[in-house]
Amino acid sequence: MRDVILPTLNEREALPWVLGRMPAGYEPIVVDNGSTDGSGALAARLGARVVHEPQPGFGSACFAGLLAARADVVCFMDCDASLDPQDLPRVADAPGDLVLGARRGSQDLHARLANRVLAFELRRRTGVRLTDLGPMRAARREPLLALGIRDRRFGWPLEMVLRAAAADWTIMEVEVPYRPREGRSKVTGTVRGTARAVRDMAAVLR
Repeated sequence: MRDVILPTLNEREALPWVLGRMPAGYEPIVVDNGSTDGSGALAARLGARVVHEPQPGFGSACFAGLLAARADVVCFMDCDASLDPQDLPRVADAPGDLVLGARRGSQDLHARLANRVLAFELRRRTGVRLTDLGPMRAARREPLLALGIRDRRFGWPLEMVLRAAAADWTIMEVEVPYRPREGRSKVTGTVRGTARAVRDMAAVLR
């Protein structure tokens, strides 16, 4: 059994598709991070385990899900239907300590450029060769907690990789398809959201 942590903020439109495509043996944990559209209640009706995290921030939601998880291996992925849960086994079964799903598809130009810059800076500082700091990823729960990730905003994904590299983890990526999300984007689907994510990640790099 693997736990799948799904940080969620107003994803009512995407939830039925995402939860309906969860592979056998993968337990969804929907972390409701202050939704006002009934996402948490809908997720519960659809059979997901729901955790409510009142502190805003992507990292806050991820950390709350990690604390609530019970499986030895945990996965993370966005809950906006841009990634297909059916691809989770490709990530979770890959032979690395930390495995990221490298998105291949029609990302917005500003998000693609920002991601490229961050991936280059990560390679320069750590030697870890990644092409995408993608939100679909998998690792073992206890070692992940032991990394002591501190960021509670959009720097969480980058800090995870930086700390894993410092701990000499084997870090790798596998390609996963990327599709247009359902509903309105709150992060990298907008220029403002991308700028906010880059700001938080730059703070982590500092």
